[in-house]
Amino acid sequence: MKKLLYIVLGLLAIAVVLVFTGNKSVHHEHTIKAPVGVVWKTLTEMEKYPDWNPVMELVEGEVQEGAQVKYRYTQEANKSYVIEATVVKIVPEQLLNQKGGIPLVLTFNHRYVLEPNDEGTQVTIHEDYRGIGVNFWNPQPVEAAYQRLNEALKTRAEQASI
Repeated sequence: MKKLLYIVLGLLAIAVVLVFTGNKSVHHEHTIKAPVGVVWKTLTEMEKYPDWNPVMELVEGEVQEGAQVKYRYTQEANKSYVIEATVVKIVPEQLLNQKGGIPLVLTFNHRYVLEPNDEGTQVTIHEDYRGIGVNFWNPQPVEAAYQRLNEALKTRAEQASI
């Protein structure tokens, strides 16, 4: 019985360590030669995503604070997933923040940040991941997908501002 207790305590200790060491993030920035208002409108008109966005498509819900939404996320060709999130915070023309995942296993905190600059708008896509599963996961394909998303957003917003 004592041996079983030690095994359980050991496994519990490993799980705790994995939870607290499971931290990764992805980040991509792009300058878009368009005013913040145009970029924000492009980013938040989710019904038009199928026309230009190769990575995300809203399949359920409405993007407003506190709402639950579902996206079809296409990481790469022939690899798409439905992801559920909660819209945590919206600051028009500045921030769209959404969170989701499975607590302790893998959670995400996704942010689009828009900032005006001399050339137009700096767009940052940043996502933090936490949980046990993060220790066994490679974020590079997600970072590549967000780069494709930012490039598509740039093309669409710059065309809209002409």
